[in-house]
Amino acid sequence: MHLLIPFAAPLSDGGRHALTTLDLPQLAGLLSTAGAPALDSADETSLSPPHERALARALGLAGVDGCLPWAAWRAAQDGVNVASPHDLCWGLLTPGHWHLGTDHVTMLDPDELGLDEAASHALLEAVHDLFESEGFLLVYGAPTRWYLAHESLTHLAVASPDRVIGRNVDPWLPPSRDARLWRRLQNEVQMRLHTHPLNAAREAQGRLPVNSLWLSGCGVRQPATWPGDLVVDDRLRRSALAEDWASWLDAWGALDAGPVAALRGRSAKLTLCGERTAATWTLTPPGALQRLAARWRRTDMRALLEGL
Repeated sequence: MHLLIPFAAPLSDGGRHALTTLDLPQLAGLLSTAGAPALDSADETSLSPPHERALARALGLAGVDGCLPWAAWRAAQDGVNVASPHDLCWGLLTPGHWHLGTDHVTMLDPDELGLDEAASHALLEAVHDLFESEGFLLVYGAPTRWYLAHESLTHLAVASPDRVIGRNVDPWLPPSRDARLWRRLQNEVQMRLHTHPLNAAREAQGRLPVNSLWLSGCGVRQPATWPGDLVVDDRLRRSALAEDWASWLDAWGALDAGPVAALRGRSAKLTLCGERTAATWTLTPPGALQRLAARWRRTDMRALLEGL
């Protein structure tokens, strides 16, 4: 088994404070007999977060920062024909709500919008001609996943939504010199959505309008296989992105008591991902000497997680 846990450690002040109260006895015991992990480190401004880099390696996907071809892979999972022609460059479009604050614009979590298929299809149709007129192929995948194909997306480095949700979008937008056409289309889409009747109806119901799109995961389709032993447990994601640290602590406690505890005494891999680093331990059942040494060895979980 290979257990991969995204959002295992935060960088925000509130998240760091939460780490001081986090108790993970199963994880501490597991790592007390483990060797040094393999590390994949960048900084918190990388476009591809550690959990996406780790998952790409596991699936056999390759690409530089911001160019992991998630769009083509996810489109295939959603039933989109991405095999013909084989050289199309795909991008993932995420419809969502951008909140205008006093000094910056913040992208909210699209999963919190409650967007259903009918509404998503209606919004896609409202902007379809904008893309079609520029030679883009635009297709529906799921309520919060649309797919775009165009040669201009080739080698376009863009930030994962997991980097942007809850944050000021400006630092994460691709430079205009590299994405001039996309930035123009994004502005036109925002104007089109602003006046859409569906958004007016949502606002009348006290719901947030869908007022923008985020582009990510650009690249040409690559062969990829999900390993049979890989389990991605992303139950920490939603509370981490919302900075709901009480919920995050509860979710970590459940993870520790469940999937992490199940690794004890087994041959397995464990990957913990923070905002900078993915750390992977190769675990084997400890021998008698390792178990004995572990009685006097205490894993500093706070320091370990702060390093991710």
